[in-house]
Amino acid sequence: MFVRLAAALVLVLLSAACAKTQSAQGMFSSGSTSANASSCTPTIFSRERPVGAKARPGMVWIPGAEFSMGSNNPKFGDARPWHRVRVSGFWIAKNTVTNDQFARFVQATHYVTVAERRPSPKDFPGVAAADLVAGSLVFTPPDHPVELNDERQWWRYVPGANWRHPDGPRSSIVGRGDYPAVQIAFEDAQAYAKWAGMRLPTEAEFEFAERGALSCRQYAWGGEFAPRGVTMANTFVGHFPDHSTAPHNHPTTMRVGSFHPNGYGLYDMSGNVWEWTSDWYRTDYYASLAAAGGVAVNPKGPADSLDVTQPSVRKRSVRGGSFLCTDQFCSRYEVGGRGQTEPSSSANHIGFRVAD
Repeated sequence: MFVRLAAALVLVLLSAACAKTQSAQGMFSSGSTSANASSCTPTIFSRERPVGAKARPGMVWIPGAEFSMGSNNPKFGDARPWHRVRVSGFWIAKNTVTNDQFARFVQATHYVTVAERRPSPKDFPGVAAADLVAGSLVFTPPDHPVELNDERQWWRYVPGANWRHPDGPRSSIVGRGDYPAVQIAFEDAQAYAKWAGMRLPTEAEFEFAERGALSCRQYAWGGEFAPRGVTMANTFVGHFPDHSTAPHNHPTTMRVGSFHPNGYGLYDMSGNVWEWTSDWYRTDYYASLAAAGGVAVNPKGPADSLDVTQPSVRKRSVRGGSFLCTDQFCSRYEVGGRGQTEPSSSANHIGFRVAD
């Protein structure tokens, strides 16, 4: 029965859910909450300039620097301790890749995303071939308050959900060309980046760019979540997950650039959609960098993956949080907050931006 397939797919793909901070449970685990004795120190900026004087439309040059990477949030065990990192200058897109941009890529290449492909029988033994239906994860709020210990209460595998139909076959991106492309798996993001002559940012590059030239601040815009009452990012508002103040209790993406840019002129580095990076994810990666001492130069992530809550599942790092992040369940729109997702996972709150 399709119900069996849906249950199996949700279990496999549910690492696309938002990060739970209260404990080490959940697909975006917080890890240990032990005391952090390290400290964040100010960024040392370089005067590195891009090779050649030609500007790149839609991109921002980020000069190299040495900075403190991580977080002092005790709930973010995998983002601790603070450690020093040096990144060389790089270009990064002002915005996440939009539906219009992704559509041009698909038109030029005839690319078919992971969510549009029928699941492979070898990944779901025991499920009848006729029940293997292409689709993806869609946030579906329950109609009553629930315990936040099982993401299956608000995620649903929806046949026909893909980048063209983010919330299922009856949804559409018509009129949403400047919204972020979602339902994007890691393979899809890599394929677009290669076609565009770009790449995905590393986790270190993403965090440094997200900080917007600020040192040791909690948010990409400073030290307050809503300075002077101004909303700075698209995050979940209401009672998670059952009641949102969004129209019709339907939290969703917003068009790119809906909020103020950070200090580098980058939009939506926090909130709106989770964004793929090129790094594998390890819960203990920051601890290993700190133990090595010195400064990590242009780190490209660990050589392998380990999520202590799901040691058998290989995962990639995602950053920035999404429209589903909230301090009731996760607050990883905070700079330094990390997420991790199984590479073939896609959901209606996962997108990406490119770098070079």
